Order: sequence, then C-alpha cells, then structure tokens
Amino acid sequence: MKGLLLISGGYDSPVAGYLMQQKGVEVHALHFSYEPFTDNGPEIKSKTASDLLGFKSFTAINISKEIEEIAKKCSHKLYYVLSKRLMMKKAEELAKKLKYDFLITGENLAQVSSQTLSNLQSITEAVKIQIIRPLLTYEKIEILNLAKQIGTYETCSGPEVCDCLGPKHPATHSNTEEVSEEERKLNIII
Repeated sequence: MKGLLLISGGYDSPVAGYLMQQKGVEVHALHFSYEPFTDNGPEIKSKTASDLLGFKSFTAINISKEIEEIAKKCSHKLYYVLSKRLMMKKAEELAKKLKYDFLITGENLAQVSSQTLSNLQSITEAVKIQIIRPLLTYEKIEILNLAKQIGTYETCSGPEVCDCLGPKHPATHSNTEEVSEEERKLNIII
C-alpha cells in the first residue's frame, strides 16, 4: 500500500507518517509551500524529517497564489477550512496521478480550529480519496514523545508558520454547503 502524507514541518505529520510506515505502508511526503508569505523553513524541516524517516519520496508544491485568493475573497473565519480543502484536493490529484491508495495527515481532533469534528467533516468531503488520520485521538504530549523517540523532535522544533494569512478567530464549526458557497467566489479550482 502507498500513502501520500501531507507534511507541514510541525511535529504531528512526521509522526503520522512514521506510524503508517510501521503498518507496512510505503509513505510518500507532500509539502505545501506558502512562500513568499513564509520563508522556506517549513519546507526544509519537512524535507529533513522526510529524509530522516526514510519516506519514499518528497514533493513540494507552492500554493501561495491560491491561499492569497482565499484570504482576499472568502469569509476570513473559514480560511483554515478552505485552505485545508485546497490541500486535500491537490493531494488527491497527485495521489491519483501516482497511484497512491490514500492520504495521510497529522490531524488531531480539536487540537486547532480546523480540526473540530464539523470542520474535519467539511475538509474530508472535499475529496473522494480515503484520508487516514493516525493521530486523531492522541494527546499532544504523546505526539511530542513519539517525535523524540523517532528523532524528528529537534528538526520540527521552532515556530509554526502554518499560516500568516489566517484569522485570529477562525470558525470552529462549518458545513459543506457554506464552505462550497465560499469556494464559488474563487477563480482557482478547488
């Protein structure tokens, strides 16, 4: 089995990929770059963690134009849900092209606003491919301890710059209908 891991440069996604490897999954890593809104630090951390864990491949895709359009044209409170849906759709395209079986994420229930139950549902409904979330019920301390055990903790330390365009008060509840309505405001295809 082949899985496409969405890797961010934070602690969670490398641990998720590692856990899937332990189940015999061939893990391929995909990083979404926000340059020039951020520097290349997250990409470097993602590549380093990917290499350290022996993931089969590493790909980086710049989505700065798309996230900028989401930030400018859509309800700002839904920015994180919309940007995650964008990433899932782009990951699904790559997975189909390269014949990967499913997507893997480091998402953890209720850790951040985009990971509430309703927001995860809105994100999941963006794609048809299966999304595996091996850390869904883990406590953050468990994830950090695993990162230390597998050697990615130091690599993934440092500030999280996952989103400089996001709102201070993001939506913690969404539904597919309202999210789809916001997506119709965009020129980009997501």
